[in-house]
Amino acid sequence: MLTAEQIMASHKANIETLFGLTSKAFEGVEKLVELNVQASKAALAESANHTQSLMGVKDAQELLALQAGLFQPLAEKTAAYSRHLYDIATATGAEVGKSFEGQAAEAQAKFMGLVDSAAKNAPAGSETAVAVMKSAVAAANNAVESMQKAVKQATDMAEANFTAATNTAVNASKTASKKR
Repeated sequence: MLTAEQIMASHKANIETLFGLTSKAFEGVEKLVELNVQASKAALAESANHTQSLMGVKDAQELLALQAGLFQPLAEKTAAYSRHLYDIATATGAEVGKSFEGQAAEAQAKFMGLVDSAAKNAPAGSETAVAVMKSAVAAANNAVESMQKAVKQATDMAEANFTAATNTAVNASKTASKKR
């Protein structure tokens, strides 16, 4: 049976976890805002520089060369921006995931403690029921661990695919820029 102190401690831990997760979410939003402000400033400065360069163009060939020189850095900057965005999202998600994993491990340990306590205080003849209960809890724990491993593998694969796609896009822009 849970005591009032145990219930209050559980509520306090849940509130602290909620505030911690909220703080991590706001940190992620702050990083996104900072990234967007930096990207906007850089785009504005580059636009001004490009406009100044266009004002100095003397013929069509120079204009084409100037335009061709714009595309490769643009593709690389877009890839870098996407990479930063992905990194922020991944880091924030990892922090939240760690918190949930910690909470799940703690909850599993407490539940196993309750099962062990119940097993010790169970009436004679209920050993089979206790063994079935412990087996079910162990199977549930194994399922959670397998799910966590599958999510980690899927995340790693998604990151590898993202990196490959980014590299392909940058290389394609370099090739297209060289052909001009």
